Amino acid sequence: MGIDRRSLLAGLVAVPTLAAAQRAAARTEQGQAPTDHATPADPPGERMRWAIVGLGSFAMGQVIPGFLDARKSRITAFVSGDATKARALGERHGVTRIYNYDNFDRIAADPEIDCVYIVLPVGMHAEYTIRALKAGKHVLCEKPMASTSAECEAMIAAARAAKRQLSVAYRVHFEPNNREALRRIEAGEIGVMRFISADHGFNANPAFAPHRWRLTKALGGGGSMYDIGIYGLNTSLMMLPGDEVVSVSALDSTPAGDPRFREVEGALEWRLRMRSGITVAGSSSYCWSPYVSRQRYFGSKNSIEMQPATTYYDNRIIMEGGAQRDTAGAVAGSQFAAQVDGFSAAARANTAHLTPGEMGLRDMRLIEAMYRSAARDGAVVRV
Repeated sequence: MGIDRRSLLAGLVAVPTLAAAQRAAARTEQGQAPTDHATPADPPGERMRWAIVGLGSFAMGQVIPGFLDARKSRITAFVSGDATKARALGERHGVTRIYNYDNFDRIAADPEIDCVYIVLPVGMHAEYTIRALKAGKHVLCEKPMASTSAECEAMIAAARAAKRQLSVAYRVHFEPNNREALRRIEAGEIGVMRFISADHGFNANPAFAPHRWRLTKALGGGGSMYDIGIYGLNTSLMMLPGDEVVSVSALDSTPAGDPRFREVEGALEWRLRMRSGITVAGSSSYCWSPYVSRQRYFGSKNSIEMQPATTYYDNRIIMEGGAQRDTAGAVAGSQFAAQVDGFSAAARANTAHLTPGEMGLRDMRLIEAMYRSAARDGAVVRV
């Protein structure tokens, strides 16, 4: 599709939704404090200092507003290929340190940066994560962790060499509804887990810049499984603490002749066999409409359905069993603040975060096993 890094990043800085901009402005003007953090806020001068690398629509619409609710974290630097945009955003948020992709390594000498949040296309994750670690900074990297498991391993090795923390931004681990579902599962409210299903997808539009790069191998890493299907994979395993995957199978179900999918798969049906004996069945797609985000947990005496399950704001829990039907609709927007504050606490103590790099490596190995299975018409691949 002829997208270079500069034009890609320029395309990604599309103005976020009006609603997101209004939320951010309201928080700034009103000094709004988060309402669901259990720990007290650190004084602003004592919070961990962050550089945001990549100022696309996701960073502007979700990540930066999340920092406005954070209690242990604050933004002190922006890294962008568009200096004008970065300076304007800096003026809005009181951020004076502006870097680009050519002078990025100078952050090593900046004492006002403790942590770096990599919010770039997947194909750029490994390079900038490793450079940030070599600069002596802790790194939170967006999911999926990288394009290959080999890149994940290199990132983990760089973190160990630098004696810094590395984590993958699996925000669902901090989202109130999913944490409530996990609590109910661990409390035995559905009995013994018997089966999990996970379906995640949307209809990719090549005319929309944030979708366009996802359809390229170099920048997207892979197809729908990398971008949207990974939610189902990671969230399902989150609900099975102590269990582990023993084998994987998958089938490519990409529509024939669809020009969007010259480089990456459009859809994948996958299955995990767990050591406990249960299975997890899932699907991911770039060719569905409307958007789907659904998790189902079936137990020996009850079940939980989450639909939507992994969105930014409106996730829901439905407990079903006999006549019982209970919906919990906690506001989900605080997941971004909780994620960065959790990482700030881990970085300050230099202890592992809830979603460490090793989790990202595990998931990438499983996705690679899915692709190997799909290439062999669904053959079972042991892991």
